[in-house]
Amino acid sequence: MGILAGKKILVTGVLTDASIAFHVAKIAQQEGATVVLTGFGRLSLVQRIARRLPDPPPVLELDVTSAEQLDSLAGRVAEHVDRLDGVVHGIANAPQSAIGGNFLAAQWPDVAAAMHVSAYSLKALAMAALPLMGSGGSIVGMDFDASRAWPAYDWMGVAKAALESTARYLAKDLGKHGIRVNLMAAGPVRTMAMRSIPGAEQFEGLWAERAPLGWDQTDAEPPARACVALLSDWFPATTGEIVHVDGGVHAMGA
Repeated sequence: MGILAGKKILVTGVLTDASIAFHVAKIAQQEGATVVLTGFGRLSLVQRIARRLPDPPPVLELDVTSAEQLDSLAGRVAEHVDRLDGVVHGIANAPQSAIGGNFLAAQWPDVAAAMHVSAYSLKALAMAALPLMGSGGSIVGMDFDASRAWPAYDWMGVAKAALESTARYLAKDLGKHGIRVNLMAAGPVRTMAMRSIPGAEQFEGLWAERAPLGWDQTDAEPPARACVALLSDWFPATTGEIVHVDGGVHAMGA
């Protein structure tokens, strides 16, 4: 039996089969979970990508900035599964004017959009899923180390810092419901999200130089495995944590 045998998992953020979220969904199924996906915008693309999973799951539309879609999420998910044991937050976005070296020039409306989609949405998604998590469970978000400033990352880095704080407050407030909230902070993986950041190549090479375990930017499986582990019952007393999956770079000095 797999470590997610019998569990029902909602996975957001699948866009291509290179995305970490896609690999989370794939490994979760291999470990025995029933998976439901959400997508936004190019929903037909997500549906096509979903057919590449071992057991093609249903795909629901979810715009995390839409109160209407968030309010209806539990009901729409309940058409496919009777509960949720886990939720994966793989959603992040920032306008081009807020990344790629535009930190000083970015205006509040674009910064606000980055914060809404990339940080506040973790709380919004958790509350939308809460009616289906009556027996407790695990919420796992995807992070990128926000303890330092990175070239080109700019306001997305600030949004990730807000995501980390949001996860801690959620861990505090959802613990009474038996819900654990943790983040997985990956090193750079060549996903569509990473490729959309102008200048991201400025820090990609750092991992090859400094990761004690090495780092393959084309391999999304190590961070995905960490997410699956956090979704499982193998971390029953861990919440408010950030698990780094970056080859060890976060722990190294200059």
